[in-house]
Amino acid sequence: MSKQNRRGAFIVFAAVAGVISGVVFLAAAELSALLVARDASPLLAVGSFVIDIVPQPLKEFAISTFGEFDKVALLIGLGLAVVIASAAAGILQLLWPPVGMIVLGIAGAASVAATTTRAGVTPLAFLPSVIGAIAGIAALVFLSRRLRAWQRSATEPAADGDSGDSTHGAGSAVAVDRRRFFALAGIAGASALIVGVTSRVVSATASSVAAIRKGLRLPAARTSVTIPDGAELDVPGISPLFTPNADFYRVDTALTVPTVDPASWRLVIDGMVDQRIELTFDELVEMGLDEYAITLTCVSNVVGGDLVGNAMWLGVPIRDVLRLASPHADADMVLSRSVDGYTASTPLSALTDDGLDAILAVGMNGQPLPLEHGFPVRMVVPGLYGYVSATKWVTELKVTTFEKDEAYWTPRGYSAEAPIKFSSRIDTPKIGKSVAAGRIPIAGVAWAQTVGIEAVEVSIDNGDWQRATLSTPINTDTWVQWFLEWDAEPGNHYVAVRAINKNGEMQIEEAAPIAPDGSAGWQRSLIAVS
Repeated sequence: MSKQNRRGAFIVFAAVAGVISGVVFLAAAELSALLVARDASPLLAVGSFVIDIVPQPLKEFAISTFGEFDKVALLIGLGLAVVIASAAAGILQLLWPPVGMIVLGIAGAASVAATTTRAGVTPLAFLPSVIGAIAGIAALVFLSRRLRAWQRSATEPAADGDSGDSTHGAGSAVAVDRRRFFALAGIAGASALIVGVTSRVVSATASSVAAIRKGLRLPAARTSVTIPDGAELDVPGISPLFTPNADFYRVDTALTVPTVDPASWRLVIDGMVDQRIELTFDELVEMGLDEYAITLTCVSNVVGGDLVGNAMWLGVPIRDVLRLASPHADADMVLSRSVDGYTASTPLSALTDDGLDAILAVGMNGQPLPLEHGFPVRMVVPGLYGYVSATKWVTELKVTTFEKDEAYWTPRGYSAEAPIKFSSRIDTPKIGKSVAAGRIPIAGVAWAQTVGIEAVEVSIDNGDWQRATLSTPINTDTWVQWFLEWDAEPGNHYVAVRAINKNGEMQIEEAAPIAPDGSAGWQRSLIAVS
């Protein structure tokens, strides 16, 4: 092997040593987190930090591209970044020691910073990152020494011009050093993978919250929602009246789903109040549960998008909870906080108005809240986009003012107050899927929370607007289904839809981006008929 090829091979092995050291770093950190601070995983902390600082356009790109898998995409991206950075550290440690050690030390410091600045941090949250960095640096040092010894034994005899028996002896030394490197690398890599994966799995499953949720029996509702005849249309391809829990959209800043035991959950109401209140889960439930049919919409929902869903919720009016604390007359906002530190700014009037069913929900579609949708308690507020109202895993309601406090998304380019813009959507025929010529339904859903939908109109190929048939609304807080029979002829056709609310207002035609307060525009779809 030429000297150049030999050098290239050792650089590759140095990169492998670096990657193994990175794995050791993460494994030691995960094991330490499992033992002393389960919320202090460096990878998850850095991921959450990335979510916090990512610019709004990139956030929207991630949601539109990956949907509910945006967190998975982020974790994969972080994993690739760890591999690349660790490989670079290994190469630097071989060529210019101790630069590789410094790289891992910087990574450890960054992990400590990301971990200790999270909301609700525990006193020992810094420890997993520190232990992980020490373990990773130690692994890098030992592996680099073994690799350097192998490199010396492989290159020094050739440099001296030795031959014969000395070459045979050098070959034996090379073999020994090579075996030692691969043995150490194999042991370190395998051990780290086993420890790291086991620690993460145990950390994720050690809590019995999923089992607790499964066994939880919520009290029967004091009042139930009456579903009127004709509330759901029998049209193939249309969204169901109630979105199944498994299909309900999820958009939040939690990199991993928080697990909260109802027995330890507390809701604190403080701030500008006469009396600070702290409620347990049982105390909240004992206030009495009622059913509410409410449609939720994410501010990231594009025109015609699927970040909207309708569910039957079980909960307690937030106004009843706030009444216990007696908010001050000059307060105008409630800053709700999640267990993971996320905050939302909701107008106080939207939570105390007797005509609005803003609730603390504990049930969804006949079940306790799913873990990913806020178990054990979340906020559901009709008429406001989720980022200012629908806090999941809620643990605090701070009565304050918009002047004094701001929520998570406000400094990131979104409005502090965000009433939902009413809209309509075509569910069928689906874009990109050809349909057969003949009489077919054009159908979808429309929503105008707190006001209600009066009419939906459809235009085909820029023709006259035709009134669609509406389902019977459950209330003004839920979407309605609509359909229009169409004699479809072969070819490509443009179909547009717009809604009119019960105040007589027309859905906004002019297109508007998601930021700062929600998208707008009429959905126009190209339908292929064969």
